[in-house]
Amino acid sequence: MWCTCNPKSDGELKECAQLGQTLSRLSQPTILTILAASEKPLHGYIIVQLAADSPMFGGKKPDPTGVYRTLKQMEENGLVTSEWDMPSAGPAKRSFALTDAGRTALRRWIDSLACYTDVINELRAQASCALDIEVPPTPVCGGH
Repeated sequence: MWCTCNPKSDGELKECAQLGQTLSRLSQPTILTILAASEKPLHGYIIVQLAADSPMFGGKKPDPTGVYRTLKQMEENGLVTSEWDMPSAGPAKRSFALTDAGRTALRRWIDSLACYTDVINELRAQASCALDIEVPPTPVCGGH
């Protein structure tokens, strides 16, 4: 009856996307968190792989094009820096690192996400009232 928090199939992913589960703007705090947790710059491919393990993507690999687009925008905004790694064999790879402005932005995201939680809980209460039902208990999401 209710959409799962961590979709296991493309059908569940589509249903959750319609419900806002895959809000693209939440890719930014996901990427900022991944970079903040790393002791060294990360290749974009690694960021995509690690994002799949984040609560935002729940085991589903995000669209690499969207991640790279977000990284480009974050670099333009001064939140990350990048440089090209030119190995002697194989293709060049771009590595990304968090800037001080990126750390500040991640700190702001921590507060913003808490505010989203409050707003979402209020909206859940209003929606339940509109349906004349009790607010359903908070679902257990992916074992969290």
